[in-house]
Amino acid sequence: MNRTTISLIAGTAALAAITGFASLTAPGASGAGTAKAAAELPVERTTLLCPQPSTSDLADTSYTSFTPVTKGTGSDGTAQLRSATEQSADTSGADGKTGGKTGGKTGGKKDSKKGNKKKAGKPTTDKPVLTPKEPGKPVTGDTSGADTPALVGTAEGRLAPGWAVQETTEVAAGTGRGLQGVNCTAPDTEFWFPGASTDPARTDYVHLTNPDDSAAVVDIELYGKDGALKSTVGEGITVAPHSSDPVLLSTLTDEKQTDLTVHVNVRSGRVGAAVQALDDKLGGDWLAAATDPAGSLVLPGIPKDATAVRLIAFTPGDADADLKLRLASPSGQITPAGNETLHVKAGMTTAVDLGPVTRGEAGSLVLTPTDKSVPVVAALRVVRGKGDKQETAFIPATSPVGTRATSADNSGKGTTLSLAAPTRTAQVKVTASAGSDGGTAVSKTYTIKAGTTQDIAAPVPSGLQGTYALTVEPLSGGPVYAARTLAATEEGVPGFTVQTLPDDRGTVAVPEADQDLSVLQK
Repeated sequence: MNRTTISLIAGTAALAAITGFASLTAPGASGAGTAKAAAELPVERTTLLCPQPSTSDLADTSYTSFTPVTKGTGSDGTAQLRSATEQSADTSGADGKTGGKTGGKTGGKKDSKKGNKKKAGKPTTDKPVLTPKEPGKPVTGDTSGADTPALVGTAEGRLAPGWAVQETTEVAAGTGRGLQGVNCTAPDTEFWFPGASTDPARTDYVHLTNPDDSAAVVDIELYGKDGALKSTVGEGITVAPHSSDPVLLSTLTDEKQTDLTVHVNVRSGRVGAAVQALDDKLGGDWLAAATDPAGSLVLPGIPKDATAVRLIAFTPGDADADLKLRLASPSGQITPAGNETLHVKAGMTTAVDLGPVTRGEAGSLVLTPTDKSVPVVAALRVVRGKGDKQETAFIPATSPVGTRATSADNSGKGTTLSLAAPTRTAQVKVTASAGSDGGTAVSKTYTIKAGTTQDIAAPVPSGLQGTYALTVEPLSGGPVYAARTLAATEEGVPGFTVQTLPDDRGTVAVPEADQDLSVLQK
């Protein structure tokens, strides 16, 4: 009995280190056998899912994989990104069929209008397969065309803690043209996407990727300006094992609404989810999931040259939310002219145009309750450029950096790193990794004053060749929020994409056994 108790504690600690999600709470006790404060140990396994990047024949996609160096890891480790459809073929009993309605898009023509449906991620002979070998150095892979599949990746051992993969796609022309980027994400069971749309000019897909050996069952709910949109088509969508299913939002409802909130709820299993938002005139980008509903939110990294910014918010509860809007600028928090507050009705999506709110300076939007705190989700749609040379990106509300966060794919001239400290001054270390093809890592420390956002001059590896990763580590002070903008101008169109940088969950808290635990063996 006594030995079993010790084994149980050790087993739970091992499980926590492997999954990164497990935790152990000991019941209150006095004397021998109590637990000490939790120790932070590196996770031993990480799963990431990358959606199918595009169905355009004009798409060029790059993948960048990076694991930061983490203390306490062993000397062994493996990591690999493989085609989801390839894994499905390797899994007995997986027929590759999906229960969701799908639609494809090539050259700017909506196949759904013709009644055509395409399976996601047909295997190709040039599909990217990344096999990172060591922490601290990025590994890249490239592909092109419409048939690039979704990817499922697993990292173990020393390559697991903080593993990050960036998917970046350039589409030369057609609907959604421009630069599209997304961080490959861990599987989960619930996602919120404020900022989606079924407007006639938009073609939005929810990409669902299942990494497991059993099918996942998913419900997709849509909420517009008047509440929930009636639809039974989004209920009980089956995503086959080791497969990906892009679900076209316009097939789930007949209503055309400019601003929607998408709620993805997984009944059984788990999936990765992301929304690909493609516009006929304003380009397109990926809309990543917003952080969980909360009373106060931060949306960091609005480009200083943004020509239009639109806030989309939703409260999933039964109570209305009243929010105070503040812009954290380089000099402190200011109130956007004419938009001091926002009223969000319960169960309804609310949107407001903020215009060129940053006015040539770095900025992050901070939402706080005016009185009673009511959980909300929110995202920004950001436009750069003018006339027919406009491009769109999205910034969802995000959680703070926490211990560490990484942006995997960066270039010497096209990268902007935004850091915000909305409540208290913070000191932050930023490390530029070695380049994928050569170079030496460089670190710098920055002080971000309370209530401000700074577009810092991020370090660049000395002797850089290829792409590099940026790792952000708060050292002291208040919470830090971060976002990375990657820009590339093609034929006068200011292509850009923004990714927020939440904590990489590279470590997990595991309770330490008290030294007197040995008495249980007697």
